[in-house]
Amino acid sequence: MIDYEKLVSPVVNSLPPSGIRRFFDMAAEMEDTISLGVGEPDFVTPWTIREAGIYSLECGQTYYTANAGLLSLRQEICNYYKRHYDLDYDAKDNVLVTVGGSEAIDLMIRCVVNEGDEVLIPEPCFVCYKPCTIMAGGVPVSIETKEEDNFRLLPEQLKAKITDKTKLLILPYPNNPTGGVMSKADLEAIAEVLKGTDILVLSDEIYGELRYGDEGHTPFSKIDGMWERTVVVNGFSKAYAMTGWRLGYALGPKKLIKLMTKVHQYGIMSSPTTSQFAAIEALKTCDDEIKKMCSEYNYRRRYIVDGFREMGLSCFEPLGAFYVFPSIKSTGMTSEEFCQKLLEEEHVAVVPGTAFGESGEGFIRCSYAYSIENIQEALKRIEKFVIRHKDKGGK
Repeated sequence: MIDYEKLVSPVVNSLPPSGIRRFFDMAAEMEDTISLGVGEPDFVTPWTIREAGIYSLECGQTYYTANAGLLSLRQEICNYYKRHYDLDYDAKDNVLVTVGGSEAIDLMIRCVVNEGDEVLIPEPCFVCYKPCTIMAGGVPVSIETKEEDNFRLLPEQLKAKITDKTKLLILPYPNNPTGGVMSKADLEAIAEVLKGTDILVLSDEIYGELRYGDEGHTPFSKIDGMWERTVVVNGFSKAYAMTGWRLGYALGPKKLIKLMTKVHQYGIMSSPTTSQFAAIEALKTCDDEIKKMCSEYNYRRRYIVDGFREMGLSCFEPLGAFYVFPSIKSTGMTSEEFCQKLLEEEHVAVVPGTAFGESGEGFIRCSYAYSIENIQEALKRIEKFVIRHKDKGGK
């Protein structure tokens, strides 16, 4: 028999599976289960976007596109950033269309990180940053953000972690899993720390359009002096409810985008053609659709935060994305234990905070990208669970 343990990559073999998907898969095998686990909009992709994709098929647009993506799509991405943020990008040199934002993240890390380079990662954070860094030979360096600081990355925290091996800073805001955001002033403070260094920045802004409160989203490349060191990652999955279309993009300096495109050529060739035509329509005509969905998310956001607080669980108020990150420390259970028992006893699936880094211990992530009816029923079940275990002293 073949001994696969001796043959497979020890690096890949040692990586843990996604903590998000584990509970989702468990929930899928149970009846009467409500899942607040996966960050997927419950909205159907707006009709005008679907119609554009269908029309492209009817026209026979079923061939490879340019490796970097349709030039017309890249131009619309540039138009969008000019219209919304007054940022200038060139469609031919500064844009790469990818298979989801996740591919863009992986490409950026692979193209700049060498063996032993350190990558600074604020936590809690999305699950892919550390594994991608490790597979590239880099060393992930966690920076713990805290609830009392609204899960923001503070400049003094960043400064304390920089060494002569630091190559890349990942800025994941608005944040998954916390929903925390960075104001323009917050970003300017981070930029001051970076000035005078050669540290590059991967700014994951996939939730940038889903921002609540008075201050809108500011791309990090908009901050003075940061354009030339920053690759912005965004996509269509979240804001446009296009998860299954698998389309994202990267914006950045010509040299970095050229390198990322080279790796993309060999690994992917080009992103899905139908999705690209649909995305052109999304960028051109769907600003109002984003506002409608964002308004509904905002209603659910307030409802679920209030729900957790009313049952006695401390809950940070998120101002971005579509997640809440309530503290379950008062129950006496670990994050993993809480989620496991909640699923078994009440058939509600949420994600342990530890799936997003060690600093997530004592928290759970719940998505409010689900219908208000599901959220209401889930909160009822979670409250029953919390009361039951409070009476048992957390046992």
